[in-house]
Amino acid sequence: MRKIYAFLVSTLMLGAVFLASCTLIINRMGDSLSSQSGGNTFTMDDDPELIGQALPFALKMYETLLDKSPKNANLHLTTASGFVSYANAFVETPAMMMTDDEFTKKQAQLQRAKRLYIRGRDYALKGIELRHKGFLESIERDDFTTAFIKFTPDDVPFMYWAAAGWMAAYAVDGFDFELGTTISRAVAIMKKALELDEKYDNGAIHDFFISFYGALPESMGGSLEKAKIHFERAIELSEGCKASPYVSYAATVSIKKQDEAEFTSLLEKALEIDINAKPESRLANVIAQRKAQWYLDHKEDKFLLGSE
Repeated sequence: MRKIYAFLVSTLMLGAVFLASCTLIINRMGDSLSSQSGGNTFTMDDDPELIGQALPFALKMYETLLDKSPKNANLHLTTASGFVSYANAFVETPAMMMTDDEFTKKQAQLQRAKRLYIRGRDYALKGIELRHKGFLESIERDDFTTAFIKFTPDDVPFMYWAAAGWMAAYAVDGFDFELGTTISRAVAIMKKALELDEKYDNGAIHDFFISFYGALPESMGGSLEKAKIHFERAIELSEGCKASPYVSYAATVSIKKQDEAEFTSLLEKALEIDINAKPESRLANVIAQRKAQWYLDHKEDKFLLGSE
């Protein structure tokens, strides 16, 4: 009897050690995936099709890991950035390039992009909550002072992906009025992120505000002047090595001003970017350059005749 009892105890102890080891491995894997070196495996690639095919499997793997390690904030960040990036590059962007004859398919794709954006946003928000208990409650009350009281630059990646996913979800479905009532929270998060670390990801937050201020009408807070300020700062922080600021400005401000010459010039500059100048931005540059070429190929749809 004593031998049986000892065997059961030892078995339970071994099981506990095994589970603890698994959790440790998962946590370390999550930390590795969310680190700069882990993320660069995808961002340094120059083949969007390869990454587009690989990401769904990777995202489900992240979710599986989260199921086993739900309190790993860094793994939430990795999952969030993955879903938002995938939605933008491989769902919304191809939908944007569809023809009018594909209207039904296009709308279905945009709704899928919206769902993925929200999924990514929620992972980022959960990651923030794990780092700052009570954040979600404060943000739902629009109590931004309390929500951000203990935030540091280390929180900026979480804030960026939460706000980016949030705004992108609304951008693809402006008729979602319930979501629209929450957008002020996304803006507050991104403005705080800008305050904490404007240099994040070579000016990615400034790039966000190019589109934000450039696309909105003045009655809703849009400002071509502010969009230009953020554009110039994004170019400065990226050392002119990222194509996306040029595309963002051309696709919003230049079209709004109906300045076809500026539109063309900016997109041509985007196409001139050396994708190897900043290896960590290689994939993003390839995708942005494809957008730039598409806009150039369809610029007659964006401008009135004789606008040049």
